[in-house]
Amino acid sequence: MSILNSLKERWDGIDYPFLVHATGELYFSDLQMQESADLTDIKCGDVVALVGDFDPLSIVNLLKLLDKKAIIVPLTQDTSSQHQYFLDSAHVDYVIIGNDIKKINHDKNHPLIEKLRKEENGGLILFSTGTTGQPKAILHNLKHFLKRFETPRPTLKTINFLLFDHIGGLNTLLHTLFNKGTVVAPKSRSVPDILETCSEHEIEVLPTTPTFLRMMLMSGLIPKKTPSSLKIITYGTERMDQPTLDSLCKIMPNIDFRQTFGMSELGIVRVKSESRQSLFMKIGGDGVETRVKNNILQIRSESRMLGYLNSPSPFDDEGWYDTKDVVEVKGEYFKVTGRDSDVVNVGGLKFMASEVERVALGFPNISLVKVISKENPITGQHVEMYVQPKDNTEVIKTELIKFLKDNLQSHMVPRRIKIQKINVGHRFKKQ
Repeated sequence: MSILNSLKERWDGIDYPFLVHATGELYFSDLQMQESADLTDIKCGDVVALVGDFDPLSIVNLLKLLDKKAIIVPLTQDTSSQHQYFLDSAHVDYVIIGNDIKKINHDKNHPLIEKLRKEENGGLILFSTGTTGQPKAILHNLKHFLKRFETPRPTLKTINFLLFDHIGGLNTLLHTLFNKGTVVAPKSRSVPDILETCSEHEIEVLPTTPTFLRMMLMSGLIPKKTPSSLKIITYGTERMDQPTLDSLCKIMPNIDFRQTFGMSELGIVRVKSESRQSLFMKIGGDGVETRVKNNILQIRSESRMLGYLNSPSPFDDEGWYDTKDVVEVKGEYFKVTGRDSDVVNVGGLKFMASEVERVALGFPNISLVKVISKENPITGQHVEMYVQPKDNTEVIKTELIKFLKDNLQSHMVPRRIKIQKINVGHRFKKQ
């Protein structure tokens, strides 16, 4: 049975919308009448870049491509400057923007894509955020990727904060569709608009990032503008700091904060936070194994990607994936303290850049902090820090330096501090 027909059976007789978007509501019963691009020429195994968002046209194009067992590359307009790189890396045959389809003629080939074509399985290609080096093209077998949606699960009304080209955004959309829920696409992802949308549509779940939560905390809009309907805030895609979580839990005592963990390479893994105010989490679920080697978390997952299309495989001979996340272990729970690339070595003394960030965030009127290591001819490395003040406030550098010296060991104190805006990418992660 096709995916569209399977979903039609699940939604039969339901009279509420599954999608609320900027121009109205979309009921599943209206979906098959929704205009779509002409996909006649696209066949099983074709690599199709779908540039869109969580709007009716993009969603119906996505579902029809799933039924055709195409290899889908979801993209957004936010990354348009990188699209040519994405199209080349993914060996794209067609590009769809709205109703327009463009054929790309090329003679490229890749053994992983050919393997999917021979198996007549569709595929999904996602791109890593590329904060270190060029983004990697991550290829999934769609049959395995969609398997997790076969088991019915409860849903709450959710805002789709994470984007169309992000594994978390697609997971929210598909989870909602397969489980007869309602998802709301925000008109923008600014703090005021997200809070307003959550209030207007009585959102129960807000999936987001630590950077966005920090921006929300410093906006001054909460707790006064906290939506009364909101039950759960989930956060992931980057490391959360304890001061931010503590502050959020204090001023929003009725909201359950839950950490998520996942990588596009591994598919979606199940996570359980130790408590709403704890950064320790249990990672697992069906077909997922974990272990720690040299303080680095490794995961083996049945839903993992087939491989990279533009980079060597990151899996060892036994299928283990090195997440590069440095973790603290407490029984069955893990706490991510940073990335292995964040380890700073000053004169043989090692520490995490995240520890310096955590202390700096305790200084008044700081919105965001980013700490990096720099090569040093004498000590090997030293710390430099970027600090973004809260809007309409000032951070006095001399007072900040004194605060850091009082609260950090001497080798951890930054040698240079720059007061400036910290770039936040389209996925609301620090860059």
